[in-house]
Amino acid sequence: MYDALLLVSFGGPEGPEDVLPFLENVLRGKNVPRERMLEVAEHYQHFGGVSPINRQNRELIAAVEAELRAAGVQLPVYFGNRNWHPLIPESLAQMQRDGVRRALGFFTSAFSSYSGCRQYRENIAAAQQVVGDGAPAVDRLRVFFNHPGFIEPMIERTQAAFAQIPAERREHTVLLFSAHSIPLSMADNCQYETQLREAARLIAEGVGHPAHRLVYQSRSGPPSQPWLEPDVGDVLKELAAAGSAQDVVLVPVGFISDHMEVLFDLDHEAHDLAGELGLNFVRAGTIGTHPRFVRMIRELVQERMQTAAGDTVERPALGILGPSHDVCPVDCCKYEPRRPG
Repeated sequence: MYDALLLVSFGGPEGPEDVLPFLENVLRGKNVPRERMLEVAEHYQHFGGVSPINRQNRELIAAVEAELRAAGVQLPVYFGNRNWHPLIPESLAQMQRDGVRRALGFFTSAFSSYSGCRQYRENIAAAQQVVGDGAPAVDRLRVFFNHPGFIEPMIERTQAAFAQIPAERREHTVLLFSAHSIPLSMADNCQYETQLREAARLIAEGVGHPAHRLVYQSRSGPPSQPWLEPDVGDVLKELAAAGSAQDVVLVPVGFISDHMEVLFDLDHEAHDLAGELGLNFVRAGTIGTHPRFVRMIRELVQERMQTAAGDTVERPALGILGPSHDVCPVDCCKYEPRRPG
């Protein structure tokens, strides 16, 4: 039933001349001040105008291709982005030329939200209109926030971060989980916050450090628009003011690779702020191409292929929420921005 896998992601500039066109793609139709866009553009220039996200996704694709071959799953893997080349319409057009009729889609977000799931489905639908007759169908793989193949490697990454704290101080280390903030009007109609809290709980319990907090980062909307809080910087200031914390381990649970929101917003801004506040700040690694995560993607592919064939299959999920749905309900993660005033 399926003859390809499409990895769908956000995209990022691959040279200084790409930065502003990329950000204009990202912010088109959004109420974000131009000053904020130029500020974010400077973040990219700190890294030569290159976001590592495309390279990291290509590395993930190579690992998935090898994993699929080893398991005898004969699916070519394609790559399509929302905001920069290879763009989703370009990818679907290539898939059509290659004779692909029906593909599975792996979205590089572990959590349900408009921007992390529904908008990608809208992007694919728009691309299918552009490609026209014969455009490949794309069925999304389920979100994986509580899949063992996501949680177990993140426990390992978090344990490695705690290992950088002197043993006698680990018990009192503050454990924070960070994810990209989204507008409250987006959060109200999706399971983003609920799924984040569940993933953070599972990871914290897995490392034997159940006390933790969920914080947010990288908000980009106007000050008048409420977004999910607390901000990671505000929490670091709060911890320093209380005087009860010496060490902080931060786990970027909302991100699967070390792209710009991790490298700049956490490794630069949050790290430097913590240093100014006298806090020892250790950032856990993202999941990247961890072998268990790569195997999880293959397992999700096989799970969906077997379901399509009418077989009864196990759908592993940890915790209390159970596995996410395969096919999204009509109003799933629907978002209608609330305009100020």
